Amino acid sequence: MLKARDESGKKLSIIAQNRFRLPVRNLKALLDSGMAGKVRHVTVNSLWFRGHSYYDLWWRGTWETEGGGCTLNHAVHHIDMLGWMMGTPERITSVLANTGHDNAEVEDLSVSVAEYPGALATVTASVVDHGEDQALIFQCEKAKIAFPYSVFASQPQPNGFPLAEPDEAFAKAAGDYLAKLPPVPYEMHVGQLENVLSALENDTEPAITGEDGRRTIELISAIYEAGSTRTAVSLPLSPDDPFYTVEGIRDGVPHFYQKTASVESQDGELSFGNFRKGEK
Repeated sequence: MLKARDESGKKLSIIAQNRFRLPVRNLKALLDSGMAGKVRHVTVNSLWFRGHSYYDLWWRGTWETEGGGCTLNHAVHHIDMLGWMMGTPERITSVLANTGHDNAEVEDLSVSVAEYPGALATVTASVVDHGEDQALIFQCEKAKIAFPYSVFASQPQPNGFPLAEPDEAFAKAAGDYLAKLPPVPYEMHVGQLENVLSALENDTEPAITGEDGRRTIELISAIYEAGSTRTAVSLPLSPDDPFYTVEGIRDGVPHFYQKTASVESQDGELSFGNFRKGEK
């Protein structure tokens, strides 16, 4: 896709609609402002719940038709936001598991550690978590900043233990900083479509590029390689890496169970987790 873009002179943008949400924009802005200091620890919780019958739908639950489990098809947007805010890590270590869906080949839970210079990021992808408490939490030198929105700045005592009350000055400074940012007129998919249309009208680059999409896929591929081989995987992946291609991933990943059902449709409404809780 990147080659086609470059050879044709056309524009390419990859869907990552969560970047156009006001609280996610605010989290990124606070990180970029530097007021919280260097990032030390990131927690990415892409936690969802899907019942056993979820994988009975015909295309779900196999590496060939779904392409992966919760890491690819549920955590992709959280992993995109990690890459957007932190860049590409140097190395990834992962564990893959299927703990509650014996009707699917793919993982329903993965836990990964991404190593950055001076920081670690833990990434949990799941479809077995009740309550679906999704979050992005950045523990920095001077404060915690997170989505759903919260900030907390601990103040140490002489013995190193924190005071019971947070530093309210940081919370006020963060709020004042966010209040001065421009409004977000369109959010989610509408916001991204508006951005792409503006790029076409004004001959500018879209906010989310093909390189952004490629980085997200590379991170997920590295998670699958690390979890499948039980080894730490260095990034970037080289073209001769077995997990560089779809075929290589299919050949190298574990098949936890055999898919046991294949229905054309299912009753019930779609739900999209609780990622909208606490937005501001």
